Amino acid sequence: MSAHLLSPQWREPAIGIVHLGVGNFHRAHEALYTEEAMLAQPGDWGICGVTLQGDVSKRDALMKQNGLYSVVERGPEGVRVTVVRALREVLAMPFDRARLFALFADERVRIVSLTVTEKGYCRDPQTGDADFSHPGVAHDLMRPEEASTVPGILCAALKARRDAGKPPFTVLSCDNLSHNGDALRQAVCSFARRLDPALAEWIEMQVAFPSTMVDRIVPATTEADREAAQAALGVLDEVPVPCEPFRQWVIEDRFPCGRPAWETAGAQLVDDVAPFEVAKLRMLNATHSTLAYLSMLAGFETISDAVGHAPLRALIHDMMTHEIAPTLDVPASFDLLAYRDALLARYANPALRHRCAQIAMDGSQKMPPRILSTIAVRLAAGRSIERLALATAAWFTFLRGRADDGTRYRIDDPLADRLTKAACDANTPDHLVDAMLAVSDVLPSDLARNSALREALIRAVAKLRGGALAAISEYTRVDKGVA
Repeated sequence: MSAHLLSPQWREPAIGIVHLGVGNFHRAHEALYTEEAMLAQPGDWGICGVTLQGDVSKRDALMKQNGLYSVVERGPEGVRVTVVRALREVLAMPFDRARLFALFADERVRIVSLTVTEKGYCRDPQTGDADFSHPGVAHDLMRPEEASTVPGILCAALKARRDAGKPPFTVLSCDNLSHNGDALRQAVCSFARRLDPALAEWIEMQVAFPSTMVDRIVPATTEADREAAQAALGVLDEVPVPCEPFRQWVIEDRFPCGRPAWETAGAQLVDDVAPFEVAKLRMLNATHSTLAYLSMLAGFETISDAVGHAPLRALIHDMMTHEIAPTLDVPASFDLLAYRDALLARYANPALRHRCAQIAMDGSQKMPPRILSTIAVRLAAGRSIERLALATAAWFTFLRGRADDGTRYRIDDPLADRLTKAACDANTPDHLVDAMLAVSDVLPSDLARNSALREALIRAVAKLRGGALAAISEYTRVDKGVA
């Protein structure tokens, strides 16, 4: 085990980035890249992190430590602990609203970034606009001065900048969302049009929403992580962040007001993020979800446990090789099969303890970009979708809330009530599939009407009724030559 301070030469930076959603992923990813960038090329890019859920515990724990925390990298070669200092302040909404909006109004704040998960964007899944039926969105339209949703907060902050004659900040999404910059821009602009059409026009013309692709496996913090940090540092860190050694950040280089020198810390600044983000969503995120749902049924607790089961590892390997990789259009320098092998090696890291239950959250938000989009491409090309159908059927079956051995678990999803009722009320595979295909918030209508998909899903659900382990073994025998 080793402890690491990135450099003793450290000038206290002013806050230049406000980050919404100061969770483990941000602290192991963007914040660490930003610290390393400031060490390579000094600048006022300190971060103010903001929690949006009305919970002050994270704010209080981090501010008790003056924003300091440790990143605990767990790899096959051991544990490495790094102290991060880029987080200068932490706020909790709605309690710190005045301070937050004072920062939004400060011209030194040139970037507002986000990791709020897919559901945090409050988007209508059919149109991509803000979801005006969402209670929080409806509230923010009526009382914009008390905004609590991402579209509402960003519109209020940008309106204040416009009204004061100040240049806008850049809005940087760091969530696993397809075309995340464009998706966030649409949600914000659609909200602004309802609130103030002139504001919407100003945002559309003046505000940059670059897209990004982010990658690092960051599990929830455990007591073992606190113990590892304390052993390495000699002091107690209440809020360490565990993660794998691997990290990646691909960023569309559109920052009119400037940015940290993230490329000095290994980030890739590119003109077009799309090929990278689609590859990651379909190869990594889709197989992560597949592993999670099959594991929740079969009883594997962690991703490393899951890929340690040879038939399940073979299934994931073949899914990437034969059903996912052929749908991707990537630069010639991007070796998809090497990427596949690297992902499997990362999944097998036993030191990480990435819980399947954590990955299984919010399936209604994750399934469309991760798996259903790939199914649509495969069907349009007349190609096999058997393994992808099994992944989707595993999610359908998972929504019953019980494993194959009868163990109960909680469904954590924005549509949990609707989905679990539909799953539990269905008595046969065809009833379950038809009930889920009718959920238009998740399944696009053209995909829901596809008879080949329906038949593949019914077959997969029927196999899962005999137990996930048996279904996994059977699906490893799907013709590997089909592509």
